[in-house]
Amino acid sequence: MSDEVKKKWGLDELETIYDSPFNDLIWNSHNIHRKYHDPNAVQISTLMSIKTGGCPEDCKYCSQSIKYDTSLSLEKFLSVDEVREQAIIAKNNGASRFCMGAAWRNLKDSNLQKITDMIKEVKKLGMESCVTLGMITDVQAQALKSAGLDYYNHNLDTSREYYEKVVTTRTYQDRLDTLQNIRDAGIKVCCGGILGLGEEKIDRIKLIHVLANLEEHPESVPINQLVKVQGTPYFDNTNVDEFDFIRTIALARIAMPKSMVRLSAGRDSMNDQMQALCFFAGANSIFYGEELLTTKNAGVNHDRVLLKKLKINPS
Repeated sequence: MSDEVKKKWGLDELETIYDSPFNDLIWNSHNIHRKYHDPNAVQISTLMSIKTGGCPEDCKYCSQSIKYDTSLSLEKFLSVDEVREQAIIAKNNGASRFCMGAAWRNLKDSNLQKITDMIKEVKKLGMESCVTLGMITDVQAQALKSAGLDYYNHNLDTSREYYEKVVTTRTYQDRLDTLQNIRDAGIKVCCGGILGLGEEKIDRIKLIHVLANLEEHPESVPINQLVKVQGTPYFDNTNVDEFDFIRTIALARIAMPKSMVRLSAGRDSMNDQMQALCFFAGANSIFYGEELLTTKNAGVNHDRVLLKKLKINPS
């Protein structure tokens, strides 16, 4: 197998891989995973909300949108000291990356200095830094890079064709433009999607197709399972088939061999066997912590026990 990573994938090609016999698919993805990564190591990140609720977007899955009554309490923009304290706790719990999320449509220049101060405090702890702040300009991206930001998260969520059924307050191209601003600034890209939005199989494949055909693959690819929040339009959505979810993990690993594929939101509803198969198929990053922004996450103690059972080393 050549060390050169393929950058141009055909949609039909990815669909054929996705539809291959399950055992063949995860065996192939595991072998690729083993070639580029330690198969018995998982990178640990912690995600906290630094500004909760009040988002003007209408993402139909989100508890933080002002469009829906989700009984979420709005919280003010946290202080730099509060963020530092939480980052210290995350580091002591074994996290190597600290991610900060704000419920904004886009980053405003008036908040930029405070964000850069938070990034600098995280970096002082010897941790990797990541933020997710909505859309950003090229100038803002450069400022974040100058502060030491390692990763910027901005998910595509689903396929271009299905996206307008999920979000109407911004376009798919808006998301791609922000990704380009991030990349141009020299910040590593964290970009993935959500399964369970009512999409079809082809939409999941098209999502991976877009990510795998970017000029540079995202360094981190979070694959989320919809966390159903009462009050949002997607509360009654049908659950994603577990094998379909694992197939998507495997496809992401095959199409983007060097990327960290993160088993992200929705893990609290996955049993240990499903998570183990996801790790075998190529997932090698998770979030530690009781919450992911505003939704429940698998418990830290449970994660420690699971990783110990599997003899997977947190890193």
